[in-house]
This record gives sequence, C-alpha cells and structure tokens, in this order.
Amino acid sequence: MASVQEHGAVFTKPWMVELMLDLCGYTPDRDLSRCVAVEPSCGDGAFLLPMVERLSAACHLRGLDIADAADGIRAFDLQTQHVETCRAAVERWLCEEGWPRKVAISLAERWVTCDDYLLRCHDRDEADFVIGNPPYIRAEAIPRDLRAKYVGSCSTMTEGSDIYVGFFEVGLSSLKPAGALCFICADRWMRNGYGKKLRRLVTEEYNVRAVYEMHGVDAFAEEVSAYPAVTIIGRGRQARVRYAIACPTFDARAASRLEAWSNNGGEPVRDPDFAATVLSDWFHTDAHWPTGTPESLTLLRELEARFPLLEETGAKVGIGIATGADNVFVTSDASAVESDRLLPLVKTGDITSGRVEGHRTWLVNPWAADGTLVPLQEYPKLRSYFQTHEPQLSKRHIAKKSEGGRWYRTIDKVMPGLRERPKLLFQDMKMTIEPVLDEGSYYPHHNLYWVTSDAWDLKVLGGLLLSRVAEFFVSSYAVRMRGGTLRFQAQYLRLIRVPRPEDIPLDLKVRLGQAFEERDVAAATAASLEAYGINGVPN
Repeated sequence: MASVQEHGAVFTKPWMVELMLDLCGYTPDRDLSRCVAVEPSCGDGAFLLPMVERLSAACHLRGLDIADAADGIRAFDLQTQHVETCRAAVERWLCEEGWPRKVAISLAERWVTCDDYLLRCHDRDEADFVIGNPPYIRAEAIPRDLRAKYVGSCSTMTEGSDIYVGFFEVGLSSLKPAGALCFICADRWMRNGYGKKLRRLVTEEYNVRAVYEMHGVDAFAEEVSAYPAVTIIGRGRQARVRYAIACPTFDARAASRLEAWSNNGGEPVRDPDFAATVLSDWFHTDAHWPTGTPESLTLLRELEARFPLLEETGAKVGIGIATGADNVFVTSDASAVESDRLLPLVKTGDITSGRVEGHRTWLVNPWAADGTLVPLQEYPKLRSYFQTHEPQLSKRHIAKKSEGGRWYRTIDKVMPGLRERPKLLFQDMKMTIEPVLDEGSYYPHHNLYWVTSDAWDLKVLGGLLLSRVAEFFVSSYAVRMRGGTLRFQAQYLRLIRVPRPEDIPLDLKVRLGQAFEERDVAAATAASLEAYGINGVPN
C-alpha cells in the first residue's frame, strides 16, 4: 500500500466495510450486546462507527440498554489523534441515536483505547469478532527495537515480516471457539516466504472460511497497490470455503450481489464483476497458497491430487550462483586468472532467444571440487587478481562472518559437476514460462534457475515445462510483479506437478520432445493436456 499515513493506515470505503460486517455475521439480527467485537487498528473509525451503529440497532430491536454492552466493542489505535477522533464520533453517534450522553461518554472511553494491539496482553477466547483493515508497514520501515519486540511477542513474525502478520496472529489467538476474524489486507502472506509461519498456524489450528480476492478494486479512500483480499478465518476444523475473485469494476452494487450469493448456498456463479464458488476444502500446507479464478483453483486441487511434485519424479531444482561481487567474480577476460579457475558462465541475457547464445563471460572460481577454497599460493594469477580486489571483497557481509581468511569466497559455493550436467534453465522474471536447454557447457548465474534429472529425458520434460499447463501451476502460486510478470523461482518451480516419466506414452514423449526443440508452445500444451488427461487450463 502507499504510505498514506505515518503508521501505515489506509482507510476503507464504507461499502466495503458494510460488506465485510455482513459476510462475517456482525449484523443487528443477532444479539450483538452479548458479543465482543474487536477492531485492532481503528484509525478514523471506518469500521468502528458502523460496528457501533449495528450494536445500537441490535439493542434497540430487543429493547436492551446499550450500557449493558460495555464490553461489546474493543477498538485500539496507537495514534492519540485517532483515538480522540473516534471517541468523539462514537459519543456523537450514540447521542444522536437517543442514548444518554453520560452513557455515550462512558462507552466511547471504554470502547476506544490508545494502545499497541500487538504488545497488549489479550485473553484467549475473548472475542467473537476481530474485524478491520490492519496497518500495512513493511519490516524495514519499523524501528529496529520495536520490530524486535513484535518478533518476540508474535511467533509468526520474522525480521522480514510486514506488520499485518502480527495482527492476524494476535487476532486469531483471541477468538472464541465460534469466533471469526475478518480482515481486508494484502494477501501476499499467502504466497511469500514471510507468511510461512502464519500459514502453518492457520493450517494447524484454524479454518479458512472465505477468501475474496480484491486486487485492483477501488476499496480504499486512497489509491493503493496492496493486492488485498477479504479473508475470514475461524477456529476449528477446516471445511468448505467461500471463494471469489473480484474484477476491478467491483463496487457497492456488486458487493450486494456477492453478499446475496454468499447467503444463498454458494452455487458457482460468474457475475459481470466477480466469479465465485464454494471449495470443498482449503490447502493443508504451510507452503504457498495459490490464487486464481474459482475454476482454476478447482482444477489445481484435482491435479495436485493426481500428480506428484516435480522433484518427486527424479528432478532437482536449484538456483545459479550468487557471488556477492559480480564485478570481481564475473569476467570477460579469459586471461585474468589461471584457465582452470574459470567456469564458463550463462546469464539471463544469454538465453533470451530460447537457446543458449554464445559464451561471453566466466566465473572466477575460488572453489575446489571438494567444496573448500583453493589455496591462493597455488594460483599466482588468481592470488594477484583477488588481492587487487581485497578491499572490496573483505568488506562484504559474507567475508566478515567467514573465518580463517575466507574473504575471497563467493556467497554460494560452486556445485561440483553442475556445469557438466545437462539442465533446463529458467529466467527469474518472464511473462511466460520458457525453459532453455544447456547440454552441459555452462554454470548458471544467480538470476537463472535450473532443473536437472537422471530420470527424465530433459527434452521431454522441457516440453511439459514449456506448456501452458506448467505455467498454470506457477501463475497459481507465484507473486505477480507489475504488468503481470511472473517469478520463475525455485520455490514456485518445485510446486509444478507432472506425470511420472514412465507413465507418459512413447508417442507423447516424442511429441513433447519435438515441441520443445521447435519452441512450439501450442504443440507442447496440446501434448501436455493429453499427458495430464485434461481438456485445458484457465487463461
């Protein structure tokens, strides 16, 4: 999200708030005076005031005194001005609704607290509802000492976590057995590394009740690029999940139709502004949770039930070497050091055509075959070369934490035999999946990912991985960059499901290999669809 407020606050539009309150069941038709609803970061009151309105309406409907709902709402915020604004607004609203001013003042002060929600002590089983739009603050923007407190207090947070991860954990831990947490928040935690612990917590102790993806929807008071989703999570065993993906045109009228769909049994629907279905289950893993249309998630679950992961079929996925100083370790001068200290290097720019194009650079290799650093005294040219660059190399973090004069090491070790092995290469950021075969001539640079295998004919596997089926797996799990660019990183390549090589008929192997050699995506996709036994994949 854009940094609209000092503390990461981006305020939610009223129609979205009303939708969320309806979807999670905070409605006046139930006795809200007996419920406890928590707003962890109340900001300007976007959620708080509608919650107060609904609580008041529930009391009026039943002839109850709202003073008896003193514990009905608990709202928190770090900023004093937000707390003062919200208290004044709550007091004003209650008075306009006919409640005594003395009661209104008392409830406003009791309901709205200036405190850090993440560091405050909360009782387990205290909340029926936890509802809101938690602040979105990147880890690097949180002061180091405060971040350390959050990490110490919240088991799902790491040094690299955005702050909203902690809000999920604390909110979930406070739920009553039948309670529900309903947040509109960036959904990156479902697919990024920093969300792994939170995904594990949800998988082991809670159930995902609903996910409504709202990417591109005009749901906030300020323009943001947070890729948000409305997520509803409760306690208990995982069951059916309401799932919807909204179009950028999704608005208040579409929200009413989505709510009606949710209340009417959840038959699959394709509305002009959203698509929705009910999934029979959710993903029981702390690995990346996928995204996509309802149809694509249904297909994904089917394929995951039928086919093994890529690495379960005898393939190995890895990443090229990171040096920590490419201007030193990558050279185009073949005479810079001893010839046996040079590894022919393949970089992203060398495979853009779909083939490995020529050889332009070498890796200056400080590693011996046994994984130790070579003694510099045995290589005079290498010693002179590294000593020339010692001021730069010795200042690197990897050099400072290494002992015994290992200042000239690369971040990653060179893997013995990788250069000579045939391998499929993938660029990190591409619009489409495009594996390229290196027959065994080069060592991959760090922006390239590789797949090797003794069980596969790599041209056959290359045909499968060139197809739209393989791309479908990656697009379901990967975090997309601006413009729709995909990340073909090892963590996503490992999630591709493939038939076992022995289960693919010979004629299909021939077609897959030929399609790969000819870079024919359509032919590779057609053969792959037959191999998977499906009619197609969603666009």
